[in-house]
Amino acid sequence: MSGGEVAGILVAVFWAILVSFLAVALVRLAQTLKATTKLVADVTEQAVPLLADASATVRSAQSQLDRVDAIASDVQEVTSNASALSTTVASTFGGPLVKVAAFGYGVRQALGRRTRDEDDRRTTAKPSRRTVIVGRAVPPARRARRRRKD
Repeated sequence: MSGGEVAGILVAVFWAILVSFLAVALVRLAQTLKATTKLVADVTEQAVPLLADASATVRSAQSQLDRVDAIASDVQEVTSNASALSTTVASTFGGPLVKVAAFGYGVRQALGRRTRDEDDRRTTAKPSRRTVIVGRAVPPARRARRRRKD
């Protein structure tokens, strides 16, 4: 065997080994592509119903938001009506009620002065009467001084 024949055999063996490795790699690549294709098909099978459910959920949420918007506008209208009613009632009855309250206050003040004057007359007639303040008895002389301060 000559050197050229050995070199040719070596090159042929090298090419055979290289082709074998390439064939194994191609077989594995084909298996990987098959598994990937099956995985994509399974994902598609499951994703389509999920997307349909998600779409239905979004539509439902939109209808609920429309309802909430309608309720919020109704509440706003009721609030503005209540505010207008409150303003109307205040302007209609506010003035007369203030006058009645002022009149009542004046009557109470007048009656209070009258009863104080009567109390002063009674205390001069009954010097032994005592006033109780927070659990203590105050002598009539101190009570008279306190009333003058009021």
